[in-house]
Amino acid sequence: MKFTSPLQQAVLLKRYKRFLADVQLPDGSETTLHCPNTGSMKNCQFPGQPVWYSVSDNTKRKYPGTWELMQNPQGQLIGVNTGRANELVAEAISNGIIAELQGYQSLRREVKYGEENSRIDIFLSNGVRPDCYVEVKNTTLLEGDCGYFPDAVTTRGQKHLRELMAVVEKGQRGVLMFLVQHTGIKKVAAARHIDPDYADLLVQAVAHGVEVLVYATSLSPEAFQVEKRLPFLEGNRE
Repeated sequence: MKFTSPLQQAVLLKRYKRFLADVQLPDGSETTLHCPNTGSMKNCQFPGQPVWYSVSDNTKRKYPGTWELMQNPQGQLIGVNTGRANELVAEAISNGIIAELQGYQSLRREVKYGEENSRIDIFLSNGVRPDCYVEVKNTTLLEGDCGYFPDAVTTRGQKHLRELMAVVEKGQRGVLMFLVQHTGIKKVAAARHIDPDYADLLVQAVAHGVEVLVYATSLSPEAFQVEKRLPFLEGNRE
């Protein structure tokens, strides 16, 4: 994913009301960015540290700037825009980067499915082999060198695991993709210390045949790209 023009840099002042972030521009002035992240952003926001943002040409937007990247005090980069995750995974599948999800003729996004009124992030099919349902989870919570999901209790995430198990029971593929948008994360585990119910359900999902993939993303102000697979520590916190 290449940006049409490089992201612009600023310094984070504060995030508030979930969807807003005040930043200081290089000339010393201040502006407000849209924060496209509804989560807790635990360990992902550092006032006084550099951020990068994109600018929309939509004149109807109240806040044309969108917060995209955060740099932590260790110099590691974090992808703040959770909306990029599905796009990055779809692009990586189409470009052959995710080997485990190759061999399908059709890729569709946001397809309705399941008994709990869900939408699957990515639906893969070719009419011959079993269909593949891919649920993408943006992963940015770093503790040590391990990434954890979720960063807050998630009943919605539990629903998605149940839906994937149901898909597998019907003979289709169910895949949980943890997309890592943090250059400091080297492996991923369920955040049992944050949401033990999710961690328990994930263990059950794996036992039922749900596949878990973890892929890292290279991040820069010029481009984001899914690059390599990382280890998954099944159901455990180190």
